Amino acid sequence: MSERLLNMLGLMRKASSIEIGETNTGIVARGGKAKLLILAADASDNAHSRARGFVHGRDIVSITLPFTKEEISFHVGLHGCSMAAITDIGFANAFIKGLAQEYPERYSEAAARVEEKFIRAQQRKKEMAAHERNKRIGKRRTNV
Repeated sequence: MSERLLNMLGLMRKASSIEIGETNTGIVARGGKAKLLILAADASDNAHSRARGFVHGRDIVSITLPFTKEEISFHVGLHGCSMAAITDIGFANAFIKGLAQEYPERYSEAAARVEEKFIRAQQRKKEMAAHERNKRIGKRRTNV
């Protein structure tokens, strides 16, 4: 299971759905695009402090992974990755669900928060599609 989660990080990088490193993570967190902020298990105290600053006052879930910087770096293809931000809500939801299955006592609360955000995003997407359809063909009205 852990290998599958680490491979998912590499897949996110190929899909450009993850920003890696403190600078890039800070940019997407401040810009409101980050859905899930992840830290390596052996991240420094400074990295933890900066991550708390990035999520303070924002609706971003932050977690510390059970993986080391070396493991994460190997799978994403960059050296020294201690912090990253997942920018796609679908990937964030799948990743945190996998973590919650493997470590339920540690990640179940965060998984519930991300799942809630995922459901809201799907609802907004459906509403937007209905709106676009109504703009094109008009909403049909029935005579009552």
